[in-house]
Amino acid sequence: MLSMDLYEEIVALRRSGRKGAVATITNVRGSIPSFQTAKMLVRDDGSIVGTIGGGCVEADVWQAAREVMEEERSRSLTFNLNNNPSFDTGLVCGGTLEVFVEPILPVAELFIFGAGHVAANLYKVATIAGFTVSVIDDRTAYANRERFPDARQVIAEDFDKALPKLDVPEGAYIVIVTRGHRDDMRILQWAVDQPTRYLGMIGSRRKVLSIYKELESQGVPATKFENVHAPIGLEIGAVTPEEIAVAIVAEMIANRHKVDVGTLSKGKDIKERLEKS
Repeated sequence: MLSMDLYEEIVALRRSGRKGAVATITNVRGSIPSFQTAKMLVRDDGSIVGTIGGGCVEADVWQAAREVMEEERSRSLTFNLNNNPSFDTGLVCGGTLEVFVEPILPVAELFIFGAGHVAANLYKVATIAGFTVSVIDDRTAYANRERFPDARQVIAEDFDKALPKLDVPEGAYIVIVTRGHRDDMRILQWAVDQPTRYLGMIGSRRKVLSIYKELESQGVPATKFENVHAPIGLEIGAVTPEEIAVAIVAEMIANRHKVDVGTLSKGKDIKERLEKS
């Protein structure tokens, strides 16, 4: 029953947009105050569900879990209860245990602005890659359930009316691929103030620079654009809507896993071009 409760807690944690880490005893040699496969969930507020045996080992694993949450990378730990007196729990234990700690991350929420050909393919690729997708467009002929059957939400409404209603969670992904320069600009103006993990906008460098200049003239600080991925997507020579969708999702995946690829610095590159122009 405890294991089922722990798994339910993991699901609830992810759905609420929070982080956590799960520690699992993966290997045991000798006597330890627990058992192989024992699990403990550490939430982002420090609270725990389950146990891997208590004592100093559990305290060390708790600290490692906090670091795993921050780094978003798994870690393996080994504890030799024979050689370290600090692990003495008062029980007759003298074994070795290995613990695997893995991060629990929130559901990756992607908001796609625009519902054209690039958006339709982006929705498909992103869904396969594990993103939960919302699509927003001002055209009912494009923003509908026939084109986006498994999207979390499909909103067909003027952007100015739709934007204030959106609940964008911490660490969300936003991609701007509307059909027009003006729509891209007003959505970007709103999006730079959202708690995004990834924000990208389609367009050539010339178009991106012109939008940045216009928004700067309206009082948006240039620093707001530093983390915008524009032109969007990894530079793989993508041409077709399908290829562009793959390039965008690849960049989002790299961002999600904190992989440093050269094109992730495009926001700063554009900012430097803006300052020189």
